[in-house]
Amino acid sequence: MFSLKQNCWFIKKVVIWRAVASIAWSVLLLPVTTAVFVLLSRFSLFHPIQWISECTSLLTASSTVFSLVVLCGVILMTGFFNLEFYTLVPSIPCSRVALLGTVLHPRQCVHSLVYCTMGMLVMWCASVTIGGRYSTLGTPCRQSESGELVTCLNEYHLFLLLAGAFMGYSHSFLGVVQNMYYVSFQPIQQYKYPRFKGSLPAVVKCSVIQSLYSARNFAALYFFFGYVPKTWISSTLNLQIDSSLQPLDSLTGLLDFSLLYHLAISGTFLYLTWYLTVLLFRIYVTEAYSFPVQSTFTEDAEQCLPKVLVEKDTSVIKFLALHDLALLSQHSLSRRLEVFSLSQPGGHPHNWNAISKECLSLLSELTHRLVAHQDAVASNGRVKSQSASSDTRSASSSSSVMSGTEDIPETPRLSVPLRTPGSVFKSSVGGMHSALTAPFTPDVDSPFSSPAIRRLVGQQEPQSPWGGTIQSPHVMRRGPKLWSSSTESQTNGSPLASPATGPSPPAATQKPSFLAQWLQNRREQLPEASSQALFADSQAHIWALQGLSHLVAASFSEDQFGVVQTTLPSILSCLVVLLEAVDRHFKLPHASSKPARTICSMGDSTYKTLRFALRAALKTAIYKITTTFGEHLNAVKISSEHRKRLQQFLEFKE
Repeated sequence: MFSLKQNCWFIKKVVIWRAVASIAWSVLLLPVTTAVFVLLSRFSLFHPIQWISECTSLLTASSTVFSLVVLCGVILMTGFFNLEFYTLVPSIPCSRVALLGTVLHPRQCVHSLVYCTMGMLVMWCASVTIGGRYSTLGTPCRQSESGELVTCLNEYHLFLLLAGAFMGYSHSFLGVVQNMYYVSFQPIQQYKYPRFKGSLPAVVKCSVIQSLYSARNFAALYFFFGYVPKTWISSTLNLQIDSSLQPLDSLTGLLDFSLLYHLAISGTFLYLTWYLTVLLFRIYVTEAYSFPVQSTFTEDAEQCLPKVLVEKDTSVIKFLALHDLALLSQHSLSRRLEVFSLSQPGGHPHNWNAISKECLSLLSELTHRLVAHQDAVASNGRVKSQSASSDTRSASSSSSVMSGTEDIPETPRLSVPLRTPGSVFKSSVGGMHSALTAPFTPDVDSPFSSPAIRRLVGQQEPQSPWGGTIQSPHVMRRGPKLWSSSTESQTNGSPLASPATGPSPPAATQKPSFLAQWLQNRREQLPEASSQALFADSQAHIWALQGLSHLVAASFSEDQFGVVQTTLPSILSCLVVLLEAVDRHFKLPHASSKPARTICSMGDSTYKTLRFALRAALKTAIYKITTTFGEHLNAVKISSEHRKRLQQFLEFKE
């Protein structure tokens, strides 16, 4: 097992240094983006020479240098949040209450507050750079009655500052809704510079579109409520309001082309600064890392691939190790031979045993999860009794023994209620409930879910005899329907009892209140999101399939000691069982529906199609093995049902 010392070594050497490199490049790109912003903010079509000279002098001014220092601080804070909030397994809320609870979580509120502050800082730098009527918050003016020179509130400067706070909150909010901190690995690996060059036009486009949307929404918001901050700030700072100027919280004040233009380009500059930092972080973190397969020195054994693969506490190490496994199985002959080698002394295939065992464990866990979800859907939120599940397992075991096959993995059956499709990976920062592996379904232990709300929606307390784990195989709780939002589902979550246990408690027959029914309807699971959440961490399973299948196929000609042949029956059975579970899942409603395309977003939406990628990778893996071994598979001891399914692949009928 990976020790804490080795874990810290890997985080410091790989993840943190990669994050620092991405921040450094973001800072180096800042003068370039600032220069482009200066050119656009001072653009003059009819006076090009004056425009160029003004921009040149402005870029060398002390105010611009100070603004660059402030912007560097903003980039450092953005990079810190990228490192703190990034996740390799996206958080997919399966209900509206779960999404609302995530947005109102205290950690997310702090995140939004910080981004509002950073948005105001960026807009302050933009207003100072633009100059003119946007330069300062206070401007000298004369009172209409006495003609005395006083300091008045500069509403144009205030308008840009409030717009920056609004855009900062929008960025934070969209980071939750669009999973902006989700980091995915590219199917085809590229070098950093070509990938950045190819992604740059899309980042600029997203910055412009998001800036226009935010400018429109903020202008509408300021039109209705702009007088509130204007009055409060003027009274707090003892600034007068110049009545001779047209107020901006009016239709004529907002219909100012120069104001809207500077708002749009300032917003684009703000979003581009943040989006470039996010893009560079994704590029650096997902760069392939090569682990040694075996080491000569004992102190380096914990850093080898077989040891790292069994790591359960740090998802980034696990993902990079599986990614490296998929790459070496296809492109590195020397490293494959190390996988097939025997230990000295002893002559044991420790490398292959550790790698194959971990890959099979991942695939079996996914099969277990899918079968449990299908049982929950088939029973409309209820789970089959333990006795029925044990009978099924006994029958399967008996048939396996009678057929003379080895002990191979069978289709697992859960005997506990399915609440959330959890991930096999845990966070290295905050445990199971951190931002790295946030739950996919509502968490009743969150600050948003108070005991009063749990009572309203029928969620029993853990100390209640009707809550917690099932005390009897005949007593089970009725959950909300997974594929319907109609009111015929249980609106209060009351427990159901079989005839053997007698009637339900009297409280279950009470008519729920309107608030309880409304909250329960909000808690109904979204079918599309439920299917996406089941496969949220399937990128790891895809790499396990690729690595396992290519190693098995390569062993046909490269395995000199026959270490793969001993586990070939288990591998084939595991793949066939997983394929059957995936096929049954795609027969469920909404499981085969394609996700809608987003207009333009920095949020990575590849997780929405991971279930399709997994199904394709699974069939490709089986075809890879069957086409390599051919008729030799008839000598492998597997069950007759699995043999019939493999025959379909041998005949290319799948």
